[in-house]
Amino acid sequence: MAFEGLTERLQNAIGKLRRKGKVSEADVKEVMREIRLALLESDVNFKVVKDFVKTVRTRAVGAEVLESLTPAQQIVKIVNEELVKVMGEEATPLNKSPKIPTVIMMVGLQGAGKTTTAGKLANRLKTEQNARPLMIAADIYRPAAIDQLKTVGQEIDVPVFELGTEVDPVEIVRQGMELAKEKKNDYVLIDTAGRLQIDEKLMDELVQIKELATPDEILLTVDAMTGQNAVEVAQGFNDQLDVTGVVLTKLDGDTRGGAALSIRAVTGKPIKFIGQGEKMTALDVFYPDRMASRILGMGDMLTLIEKAQKDFDEKKAEELADKMRENSFDFNDFLDQMEQVQNMGPIEDIMKMIPGMANNPALKNIKVDPKDMEHTKAIVYSMTPQEREDPDILNPSRRRRIAAGSGRPIQEVNRMIKQFKQMRDMMQKMSKGNFSGMEGLLGDGLSGKLAKMSMNRMVRKNKKRKLQRLRKRRK
Repeated sequence: MAFEGLTERLQNAIGKLRRKGKVSEADVKEVMREIRLALLESDVNFKVVKDFVKTVRTRAVGAEVLESLTPAQQIVKIVNEELVKVMGEEATPLNKSPKIPTVIMMVGLQGAGKTTTAGKLANRLKTEQNARPLMIAADIYRPAAIDQLKTVGQEIDVPVFELGTEVDPVEIVRQGMELAKEKKNDYVLIDTAGRLQIDEKLMDELVQIKELATPDEILLTVDAMTGQNAVEVAQGFNDQLDVTGVVLTKLDGDTRGGAALSIRAVTGKPIKFIGQGEKMTALDVFYPDRMASRILGMGDMLTLIEKAQKDFDEKKAEELADKMRENSFDFNDFLDQMEQVQNMGPIEDIMKMIPGMANNPALKNIKVDPKDMEHTKAIVYSMTPQEREDPDILNPSRRRRIAAGSGRPIQEVNRMIKQFKQMRDMMQKMSKGNFSGMEGLLGDGLSGKLAKMSMNRMVRKNKKRKLQRLRKRRK
């Protein structure tokens, strides 16, 4: 995940303040120097860094901060607030036309991920808004660009309009727009051509498409791994096309992440989405406050909860909550949960959204091998139906048979069953609103409190539903 290096540097700098009871102006100056270096090394624009550090230092040396009982926490709060300001204060929704179709024009350099992002956005509109999008293949220059968009369209079941590589892109867009109006598609996504660099021919073509389609959104797709160059690219496209928003891709890669902290401040254009992963569901709304929280190692429980709500079946979640309370959670449920968790993304990325986990030394280099998940599944699949439903009957002889059947060592089978039982006990406690032993995991900060509040709401909601079902049965 992006920002890991920046997160570690900021945590180390702020950690020095936390170890001091009283903080002086000299201490603030030293921490500001380390924050400045951390931001520059993360490829944040120099002017953005200069303005950011100046603002934080001015606020941090105020009497109300230095003379407070918790100066380090006050400074963390200031850094967090200024990070949010730099990245745009709040999430910016897609522009929507009062009449159909809403036209979204995707632009960017070759290799930035425009075609994949167009598919992800079309899929998001289709699944979350029940929309009927149409994608137009207007990139006739890149080899296999049209085939790639058609493949994406088939995967997400969204139609793609194309006229091959011999027709002028402006004409392709014109005919595609006519088809969209005829078919009453409520969204049109135009996948335009890119180059390895900005050139006059590319811009002339994009300007013509813009004049013809009059898009409601011109989304610039920027590869976060290009660092400082991402800001220059954003400026170049914005000067010619007046883009309405930015999509940052490859934020899950080995990237310094400085582009996210620079683009809004330099161009004034909001980052609307971030792409993390190859799946068609791997496109998230960009929330500046949540990203700032992640950069400072404070986790991102709100996004984690939203991911869980989106990827988990509500009916199954209700059944699971009942099983957790009754302590009847079995290996069949465990398999089902494993598959749903895998759909949410890499385990290590999910764990880093939990407050206090982002820079936990024990988790710093954790990498969950997908094969480990498959080994666990093999162990469960080697159990009989009775053993899956009643884990308490797994005596030594049964465990030896399961180990032989799954091809895994007996020690691994024993460890997995022990961890399963510990998890089942913890889940039962949580389902009853008992979070004892979890305070350190969730943290006492804002994110931790929000997580506990959300969990408590879930518990109350489940209790209310159960009561309603009981009343219905009595009637």
